[in-house]
Parts: sequence; C-alpha cells; structure tokens
Amino acid sequence: MLLVGCTVVDPGADAPLPDTAVWIDGERIKRVGPNAELLREARAAGDAEIVDLGGAHLLPGLMNMHVHLGLRLPGMHELDGETPPARALRMARNARETLHSGVTTVRLVGEFGGTDLALRAAIARGDVEGPRIYTAGAPIICTGGHGHGPAGGIEADGPAEVRKAVRGQLKVGVDLIKIMISGGIAGENETISTAQLDADEMQAITTVAHGWGRKVAAHAGPASVIDEAIDAGIDCIEHGYFLSEEVARRMAEAGTWLVPTIVVSRCRDFYAKIGAPGWMVERALAAGELHFAGLQHAIRSGVRIAMGTDMLPAEPFDGTNATVREMEFMADAGMSPLDVVRSATVRAAELLGVEHELGRVAEGLIADLIAVPGDPTRNVSALRDVSLVVKSGAIVHRPESAQASISLKPVTVGV
Repeated sequence: MLLVGCTVVDPGADAPLPDTAVWIDGERIKRVGPNAELLREARAAGDAEIVDLGGAHLLPGLMNMHVHLGLRLPGMHELDGETPPARALRMARNARETLHSGVTTVRLVGEFGGTDLALRAAIARGDVEGPRIYTAGAPIICTGGHGHGPAGGIEADGPAEVRKAVRGQLKVGVDLIKIMISGGIAGENETISTAQLDADEMQAITTVAHGWGRKVAAHAGPASVIDEAIDAGIDCIEHGYFLSEEVARRMAEAGTWLVPTIVVSRCRDFYAKIGAPGWMVERALAAGELHFAGLQHAIRSGVRIAMGTDMLPAEPFDGTNATVREMEFMADAGMSPLDVVRSATVRAAELLGVEHELGRVAEGLIADLIAVPGDPTRNVSALRDVSLVVKSGAIVHRPESAQASISLKPVTVGV
C-alpha cells in the first residue's frame, strides 16, 4: 500500500515533509520519500494499492501512557458486582474505541484479575480490535493504600513483601511495574499528600524490577514523595500533582519521566456524568492549579514528558476526547506543539523502550499511522479531526466525515 498526497509529520525530524509518500510493506514502513519518486519505485517493483490522503498530514499513531481500560471510579454504580468476564468485554469495547480515536498504543497502569493480559493476547492474535498494549497488571500498594478494594491493588508491606509482589507480577508476564507511593483523587480515606510507601520498600521494588529489565511507574502526588522516588531509581512519575520546581530539576537531572494526566484535575463534567461523590470532585478540582503548575515546572526544567490521560483515551471531553484535550492542556502549559506531538509518539516510545519499533514515520518501523487535515506541529487541536487510522500496516478506521477527502479505492500502479 502506498499512501500519497500527504505531508508527513515525523516527530523525529525538525519539520513536516510536504508532498511525501509512505510505502507500506506488510506491517512495516518500507520507504518514505517524494510522491513522484515512490510512484516510480512502485511501478518498477510491480503492482501497488494507492491511498490518496487528499493533502492530509500523516503522523504516527498516538501513544497514551496512562490508561485503565477497565476504569472504575467512585460513582460508577452500574459496575457494582461486575464479574471478570463482564469487565473483559467492557475493556474490549473500550479498546476498540481507543484505537478508532487514533490511539494505536496504550500503557495500562492498573488493571486486575488478568483481564488486561488476556486482552493484550487477544489483540495481538487479531481476535479483538484494539491498540497494542503494554501493561503493568495490578498495582502494588501498601495495606489499605491507593487502589485497594475493587481497584485490585496488591497489598504488601515491607521490603520482603513488596519484592514478592513484584515477582508475582513478573511471573504472569507484565511489561512494567506500577506502584502507588502516595494517596490520590479516588481514595476516600486518604489525601493526595499521604505518603504510602517507605524509601526501603521503593528501593526493593526497583531493584527487583530493574533486575528483570522492567521499568517502574509510580503514582505520586507530593513533591517530597517524588523526591524519595528519584533516590530509589523509580523510572516514571504518574500525575505529579504537587510537583515543585526544585524536585522537577532533580527529575530532569536523574532522567526520571513524568506522565502528567492534567485532564483528571480539570474534568468537572466527567465527574458529574459518572455521579462521582462530592469529596472526590472537590479533591480533584482543588488540585488543578498546583497540578498544572507542576507540569509547567517540569517543562521549564527539561523533564522528559510522555502523554497520558488516566481517563479512557476516547472519553468525550470539551468537544474532542481526553487524549487530544490532554495534549491541548500540555500546549497551554508551555510545550511547543511539536514537543506535545513528540510526547505522544517518539517520547512515549522511548519510555516504553520501543523507539526502534514505534513512534516515528521512518523506514523499517511498524506502520501505526493517523491522518489529520491540519498540521499538529503548529496547532495540536488539528488532532481533533482524525481522518484515517492505520495499525500494523492495515487501515482499521476511517470516519464517515473523512470519506470525501480520502480515496480508499485501490488504484493499480502497473509496470
């Protein structure tokens, strides 16, 4: 398949490439080059199918680094008593919606009961339509910590117990380890500032995980807890609700990643829709100003940032979805549009350790691609209108609104 009539946005490059074609062979990108040149090569090689993108911008599929496909929050009473089979079906629906929104890769940071592992395998086999999944399985928490109860956290106390918990997750085949080192928005009997794992417990976790070649992601709110996490070698901070300028500088020096999830402290309408209790809404919205300031500290300090939402990637939000709205918030906080795009593509791939496979429009990489009418490196809101989704070299979604601008009728380019 040859994609023509587009401007290629490769986040690894400094500027978009107009009048460029992308030649896909199987699941990978075979060539990226000028339209005329690749058309000549296609004629020399034999027959090819052409998809004319009608002047759209073509970029890598988006990668959302903080997702719970089985998301359940206080107030979602329709999920009370949900069985694992029912949850797996709901997650499959959420996975399909995620892919169709233009998110082709997700990093799951807290599921339970093995449904994420089953879904990962089903998608990989082609039995279920969804993004490629990298999952942490169930989060590791202290007794009664953030994520206990229906959220499925694995409770463990002390270095010996947390080491065993990590090994148990590695045993079932997780891609990374997720831990909760402070309180959060959705825990009634805690505050965001509540420290929940000691330094020696964090150190025990990173020692085991790193020994097995896995990274550790930590849900964290207060700057003091994040400071301890840096010393323990934790790879990525999730949320960073109260991140200070001083600790942000330490993160940058240590190479610690941040996935900010700004949308969760700015989504009043979403909380109203799910019937969230008052204490949760008040806590989330009250954190918004410091949460946003923490992201700004991280940007100014040069912290490595990857995009993630905590909300479902395709969740409706302010006329778009949570993924795109998160990226707009990141731009509002001071990131350039190109850096925002990088945070959801090549930077996210670096966080996952798959930068040689995903995150760019480059020869030899997997062809996960989306098309949008405008240039997201000038205005990330261009991502509000996804006109084509390609995963592993196959077209998986084309919204009805895009049918007039994109020709999918195969055109034979013969010798």
